[in-house]
Amino acid sequence: MSKFYVVATPIGNMGDITLRAIETLKNVDLILCEDTRETKKLLDKYNIHKPTMSYHAQSKLSKTDKIFELLEKGKDLALVSDAGTPGISDPGAMLVSQIKSPLRQDLRGEEVQVIPIPGASAVIAALSASGLPTHEFTFLGFLPHKKGRETLFKEIASSKRTMVFYESPHRILKTLESLIKFCPEKKVCLARELTKIYEEFKTDTPEEVLRYLKANPVKQKGEFTVLVA
Repeated sequence: MSKFYVVATPIGNMGDITLRAIETLKNVDLILCEDTRETKKLLDKYNIHKPTMSYHAQSKLSKTDKIFELLEKGKDLALVSDAGTPGISDPGAMLVSQIKSPLRQDLRGEEVQVIPIPGASAVIAALSASGLPTHEFTFLGFLPHKKGRETLFKEIASSKRTMVFYESPHRILKTLESLIKFCPEKKVCLARELTKIYEEFKTDTPEEVLRYLKANPVKQKGEFTVLVA
């Protein structure tokens, strides 16, 4: 039976990789990467010498066919993203879905075993150190740029549970302005550059968080996880 490993990798700090992940990457036949150049940095650090192949949102159908050919030959593959857990706001989710599809279940007369190798996740890391309620939460991924964006902010405003989403530095100010418009009294936690040298948590009303970022333009850079209580 072929094995397909979904391997979580660090979201910033290279030390945040599990022993099991290292062992898995050393033993598979091929590693599928969002960006082979980014993955090479991690592989070099842990002395992992395995062939890699790119797989991302723009990959052609022929790339998927190649993956299934390898699985049919009994090869064990690992899927990694540039950072964090593959399949979470990540094109890897579609590949796993195809592998587990009833139409694909009978490769070589056997089912391909999909095995998660858990580890770093920006969502969970942000929740754990935010100080916001975590007994219930909803993860929204990356918010849409235009269509449906206002609807989501209305949903965030009316929610009784903590809402979590990712945002880019190019839209973080606009996002905070929307939160001021739809839920000005809610508590917001901005988790920036998680596990990296400039990691920071800023918790306040959306208006105060926006004021803080505008007063400190350098804080507008980096990767953001936004949590709304």
